[in-house]
Amino acid sequence: MDRKLQVLLVAGVIITAIIFLFNIYAAGIFFIVLAAVAMSYFIMQDSTFMPDVVAELEEHAKGIVIRNTGNALARNIHVALVPENIEFDVRPLEPEESHTYPLKRMIEEVKVVVTFENEKGAAFSRSYRLNAFGDNFEPLKPMIPLFKWK
Repeated sequence: MDRKLQVLLVAGVIITAIIFLFNIYAAGIFFIVLAAVAMSYFIMQDSTFMPDVVAELEEHAKGIVIRNTGNALARNIHVALVPENIEFDVRPLEPEESHTYPLKRMIEEVKVVVTFENEKGAAFSRSYRLNAFGDNFEPLKPMIPLFKWK
């Protein structure tokens, strides 16, 4: 366990015991808050070293934009454009960094398969269907478009 978490838990248990001498309900509330802080710290540790490489089609459909939207360095990035029989490697990308691969002609529709690794060597793979007509995934689009969405 991390040293900071150990200090936090020991201090929290001691403070909970002191509060317990005065009011059992306040001690219970403090203990629940301490447990929530400890759980959020564990969850935060699980999300470290997680790169997330995203592929997008440029506006004029003559290039593929590879972007790292994660929180860690993405290494050994390999991209394959499935129906076009094009494969290429991308230099390591820092978080929020992007790379554009130019294409010789416009692409109407393509499936992009991206494989990459994080700093610790764990392998990841993502697949994206890109379309030049703007039918990309919209996470905020409602299932039933009421009230003039957008």
